[in-house]
Parts: sequence; C-alpha cells; structure tokens
Amino acid sequence: MKKLVNEVRQFREERDWEQFHSPKNLTMALMVECAELAEHFQWLTQEQSRNLSAEKKEAVKEEIADVLVYLINLAEKLDIDLLDAAWEKIGKNRKKYPADKARGKSAKYHEYE
Repeated sequence: MKKLVNEVRQFREERDWEQFHSPKNLTMALMVECAELAEHFQWLTQEQSRNLSAEKKEAVKEEIADVLVYLINLAEKLDIDLLDAAWEKIGKNRKKYPADKARGKSAKYHEYE
C-alpha cells in the first residue's frame, strides 16, 4: 500500500496538482468517480452485473482504480491511514453486525429483533 501511496503522491507532485486537492475537491471528485462506476451497472440485472463482458469489466476496473486513487489522495490530505481505518471499521462492524444475528440479512444493525 505504501508503494502505491508514494506513486500517487509522485504523480500528483509531478503535475503540481496539490493546489487543487482540498478535502472538499477530492471528495467531490471521488463522488464523480463513484457515479461513473455505478453507471456501468445502472440498468443491469443482478445476474448481468455478476457476468460482465471482458470489455465492460475492463471499464469497471478503470473506474475502481480512479476511486482508489482519489481515496488515497483524500486520506493522505487528511492524514488518515487507509488500512488502519479499514481494520478499525471492520472491528466496529463485527460488533454492530454479529454473525449470529446478521447472517443472511440485509437489515441495519438497529433493526435486528
């Protein structure tokens, strides 16, 4: 992960784009990239979304990469370690969604019986 973060930083610095990377701007760019990712699935059935053509999968892969790069930039701008944040969130979610209560359910944690 550190190698990727360093590569993203170098790419940004070589182009002098830091000046545009406020948390607000990065969040907005991240939202746009997420929307572009969602657009590839917009009118597909569940089954179609699981069986993408090679061409469609390549386009989705590029959008996922864009999302990751903007997320790396945002996390770095806010001095947040992405992997630490993800591990911490998984721990919190394990408590909020215990397997014995959540298995096979899409309900939010506060909706469990």
